[in-house]
Amino acid sequence: MKVSILASTNPGYKLTKDEALNKLNLQLSRNIANEITLTHNDYSTTLNLANLKSSFDFETALNEAYNIGRTENNIFNNNKKIITTFFKKNNITPTVSYDNDILSSEIERINNELPDKVVNSSYKVEDNKLIISNSASGNRISNDALGDNIKNCILNNTNSIDIPVEQFEAATVDVEAIYNEIHKDAVDAYYSSNPYEIHKEENGLDFAISLDEAKKLVTENQESFTIPLKVLKPKVTVKNLGQEAFPDLLATYSTTYSTGNTNRATNIALAVRSVNGYVLMPGETFSYNSTVGERTAARGYKEAGVYLNGEVTTGLGGGICQVSSTLYNAILLANLEIVERSNHTFKPSYVPAGQDATVSWGSPDFKFKNNRNYPVRISASTSNGTIVFNVYGLKSDDDYQVKILSYEVGSIPFSTQYQETSALPAGTQKVTQAGSNGCKTQTYKVLYKNGNEVSKTLINSDTYKPHNQVVSVGTGSVSTEPQESSGSSVEISY
Repeated sequence: MKVSILASTNPGYKLTKDEALNKLNLQLSRNIANEITLTHNDYSTTLNLANLKSSFDFETALNEAYNIGRTENNIFNNNKKIITTFFKKNNITPTVSYDNDILSSEIERINNELPDKVVNSSYKVEDNKLIISNSASGNRISNDALGDNIKNCILNNTNSIDIPVEQFEAATVDVEAIYNEIHKDAVDAYYSSNPYEIHKEENGLDFAISLDEAKKLVTENQESFTIPLKVLKPKVTVKNLGQEAFPDLLATYSTTYSTGNTNRATNIALAVRSVNGYVLMPGETFSYNSTVGERTAARGYKEAGVYLNGEVTTGLGGGICQVSSTLYNAILLANLEIVERSNHTFKPSYVPAGQDATVSWGSPDFKFKNNRNYPVRISASTSNGTIVFNVYGLKSDDDYQVKILSYEVGSIPFSTQYQETSALPAGTQKVTQAGSNGCKTQTYKVLYKNGNEVSKTLINSDTYKPHNQVVSVGTGSVSTEPQESSGSSVEISY
């Protein structure tokens, strides 16, 4: 739209500059609130002008209009122009502006929606495969032309635009450039001593075929094609950095087991082997179940004594709870943060009550977090019926000496169950399962600094069920042979 303004020296003058400004603002503000339709062939979309943050420079336009013929130097030199100013309207077009970033975003949206749009080549890495989508030529919006058309819509108060497009030839796939972007050499783990820091290993990535073979795939395929990839493994990982990278022993704990129970001993050895050498970076959380994995026959685990739903039975992996409990105590003494821990149904035989950590595939789990400023390394071993866990890292001035104290704060007496059996003569009894009391415990972690107690914190309150005594009562025929009146219990470790 053209803005028509009468100069103030004109006898036909009607508006002051402020009045003209208010009038223009009222009129043109309606224009920038409109919604316009943009079309290209069968494609159509809308654009809200208000969202472009459009505006007008009325001030400059009005100053231009009101200053025509008013300069002293021009009063006598430009008589013709002055006369025209006096008796004719002067058509002034205000400058229109908008947010270029917003318009660019809208243009990009429309470009992506055009049915005959340009398709740039793209790629993604998925399951050790490089999937490349080829490019395709097409139309793109002429940004400058569209901007001019939008300004004209605003000034002339129109609501439709034919989208100005131009043919654009898409670039062909540059396989070599893609290769340079994704190729990465493997990086070995290493440590520095000043300052002390563990640097984790990093896997590399490479084409599984030659670059020439990959380039050939571009010419043979129209839309998309796949290039196989290979992962490059580092030669040195954090796990095998060696003991020198973890100079200080932070904590140690050991338990013993019977080597005569070969199945149980096998399970213990497998679980210990899974944990040995594990490195936990600062802030990382260790999961026993995730680290040891599912206990299956295919992985070498054997049937041994376990607790199942509060009952004594046998199952694959019996004995691994002694491994998790031994590790639990080492972690407590290293003053690492316990995230998840559960006690057994019955009192364990290999650690004090209140200091065990039961595990089962799926749930429950034993988890802890490295809350130190430096990495820690877990060393685990079995030898001659002894499990040993050592936690290594870097000691600091902020470290405490740790003691774990467990107290039985209540006893839960066992009860006696009587079972009739014809295997025993009538009138006789035999204890077939010895009973043992359950208990309630409280476990504390005590921190010391320079031999002085700093804090004493309750960390567990646990309840252990009693093992009920079972007495067999004879119902059989009377025998003259002497009968045992009692039996002995057999200790089972889980």
